[in-house]
Amino acid sequence: MKKTKTITIIGSGFSALAASCYLAQKGFQVTILEKNKTVGGRARQLIKDGFTFDIGPTWYWMPDVFEKFFADFGKKPSDYYSLEKLNPAYEVYFDTLNSIEIPDNFPDILSIFEKEEEGSSHYLDLFLKEAKFNYDVAIKDLVYRPGITFTELITPVTIRKVNQFFTSIRTKVRKKIKSHKLRQIMEFPVLFLGAKPSDTPSFYSFMNYADFGLGTWHPKGGMYQVIQGMVELAESLGVKIETNQNVEKINVENGVVKSVVSNGITLASDIVLSGADYHHTETLLDEKYRGYSEKYWDSKVFAPSSLLFYVGFDRKIDRVSHHTLFFDTDFDVHANAIYDNPKWPDKPLFYASFPSKTDSTVAPEGAEAGIFLIPIAPGIEDTPEIREKYFQNIINRFETLTNQNVSKNIIFRESYCVNDFVNDYNSYKGNAYGLANILTQTAFLRPKIKSKKVENLYFTGQLTVPGPGVPPSLISGKIVSDLINKKFSEQ
Repeated sequence: MKKTKTITIIGSGFSALAASCYLAQKGFQVTILEKNKTVGGRARQLIKDGFTFDIGPTWYWMPDVFEKFFADFGKKPSDYYSLEKLNPAYEVYFDTLNSIEIPDNFPDILSIFEKEEEGSSHYLDLFLKEAKFNYDVAIKDLVYRPGITFTELITPVTIRKVNQFFTSIRTKVRKKIKSHKLRQIMEFPVLFLGAKPSDTPSFYSFMNYADFGLGTWHPKGGMYQVIQGMVELAESLGVKIETNQNVEKINVENGVVKSVVSNGITLASDIVLSGADYHHTETLLDEKYRGYSEKYWDSKVFAPSSLLFYVGFDRKIDRVSHHTLFFDTDFDVHANAIYDNPKWPDKPLFYASFPSKTDSTVAPEGAEAGIFLIPIAPGIEDTPEIREKYFQNIINRFETLTNQNVSKNIIFRESYCVNDFVNDYNSYKGNAYGLANILTQTAFLRPKIKSKKVENLYFTGQLTVPGPGVPPSLISGKIVSDLINKKFSEQ
């Protein structure tokens, strides 16, 4: 009788949970070890005084990827959580009381563009047709490939579109669009890939289709409801999940993984899969078994870290949407402080989310839950004084831009920044989103899903393929589980 293979998964974020479901479905004996007291990895919750905040991801894009994941188990997202399409999808402020709301349907978006710049709607229509084509090529095919060799990217379609890998999103957008506001709106979605529009291949315009074509959604109760749904699915498939488990060592014998040490206890395992930080995971190995050097990691372009504030207000906030972006300052100057000359930006762009605009369950009646985020360079200094300085910076601008006084209505606020990403997630330099998806870090050029030096050791998540973001994390879990299943089904 064939022995059931045991798999230990380190971490319980989106990619790890997705992989656990696929592997358990295939008959593996799966145990998840989570360092923190709750599951979800970066997608945890802060619950305080009747308010509920998503600590991590707040955007629900690419609903088809979630549908595909649950469908693989004969389920639907609605079996676990309810979704609402946001209208407006989001709002962008450029100056005092000067904002543009992005509607929930493409015809109305075209009208918004045409009102702002005559002729722009025609170009946007053509642009989005190409973006949809790229989306179909990428999301239905390319991103599900394991990143083993460059030939994965060579298809009859990509050969015809090869110029899109050497032209940037910025060049593509600015070729026809003259309005500064519209340019920023069109360049914004690639920020989810963790890189500057000037460094992101135009093929990634598929993010614009994810935005304008598929819309922005909200799971009632917040993004953590998705995690809870995945946990329920995983446990129904037989996955064992243990929290407060700090993995301290991965043991290897003769180049083959044998066990992990968690909280001082050795746990034997046929396969180890890490959904934790890739760099940190390799430090759990003896040095000779590490696939990538410190020099390698230091040379990589990382997506930003973040300074986040979770704020409870005792009244409803006016003139904002569920998702509101504040682009009242120079993006290129801010980007320079993240990627080129890492430092705290003088006048940062920032984002605010008010989920209680949509969802009455996340704040007491008559109150508002606010999440504020400033993208920053990973690895920079993080002190209470710096956090306080930047909260005052953005809250003062927020009050000016929306013409209202909200400081006096703050019940409490909590912050989260570089040091917390390191402490809670062992995140390399405290990055928030992983490795940026620039051309030289795409697909087979990313750290490998399968360890280069240790047999039966695998990786999943935002530092390997396909890249940063929640939908790519679900896909990463599928990719690694397919690789593992293929290997062991052939034995």
